[in-house]
Amino acid sequence: MDLEIRHLRVVCAIAEAGSLTRAAASLRMTQPGLSAQLRRIEAALGGPLFDRRQSGTVPTPFGELVIGRARAILPGIDGLLSDTARAARRMTAADRIRVGSVGAPLLGHLLLAVRALLPEADLTCRCQYSPVALLDDLAARRLEAAVLGDHPDQELPQHAGVALHTIVSEPVFALLPAAHPLATRDEVPLAELLEEDWAVPRPDSDRTPEYWASVCTSAGRAPFAPYEAEGRQLIEIVRAGLAVSLCQATFIEVPGVSVRPLAENPLWYRHLLAWHHDGPLAPYGTEILRRVADGYLATCSDSPVYARWRELNPHAARPVTVAP
Repeated sequence: MDLEIRHLRVVCAIAEAGSLTRAAASLRMTQPGLSAQLRRIEAALGGPLFDRRQSGTVPTPFGELVIGRARAILPGIDGLLSDTARAARRMTAADRIRVGSVGAPLLGHLLLAVRALLPEADLTCRCQYSPVALLDDLAARRLEAAVLGDHPDQELPQHAGVALHTIVSEPVFALLPAAHPLATRDEVPLAELLEEDWAVPRPDSDRTPEYWASVCTSAGRAPFAPYEAEGRQLIEIVRAGLAVSLCQATFIEVPGVSVRPLAENPLWYRHLLAWHHDGPLAPYGTEILRRVADGYLATCSDSPVYARWRELNPHAARPVTVAP
């Protein structure tokens, strides 16, 4: 019989239990079965490992040698098995892809890319406002990929093992009630927008309100923001004519609101994709970036205001170019 790792575990279990009966119970074996296995192990090693006494089992000097070596070896073996199992899960985890996203136009394109490249994957997603929280979840491997965003001079921190890929930096536009006088303009001066009441997102770890306020202050005054809201609620406040706000350039106008570029493009937003260097999406990274960048361009054409802005600014807000 060749000696195996499981045989060393048996020897250590007997030594720790102090009797074959207790060791058999801990190993979920019968006592006769354990006795037979011990005899085979002793024959393979070349000598008795335990003295069988009425009070239990006591290691022989030869057994002490074997037990000492086994206890030195097994932690290293367990570490190796743990590390290789973890690595194997990472390589084969393509059956479970968890995606997180901020509110951005890239999520659908990312999901479609993953679905096309890994059609058997169990693909799920969840959205939240803060990119920092999503990045933390990604670094902790609670997500396999994320759609993120940040602002100039407020870039997201780097995390070991996480790759951040810029898709595009785009201008931030004004969001106005459709009947607002500024909605008749082709572009809106920030200084005039600051004369209105604002609706802004709640303060969060992405620091969007802080970024807006810092740029607005440099333009002459901080925005007066009596309304704090996000998503649909923010749009409803603007639609009601109570306030103005800012939005992503790809925001598609809905009845009751108008989107207009800001004169001289004072505010910008960067769209990013992120995944693990050694995660299940890493081998497909180039193709994912290409598909998402192409999808972003298609999204741009769905927003007439942004499409027009891009025609007038052909060298700005170009998504990353990825070779096929």
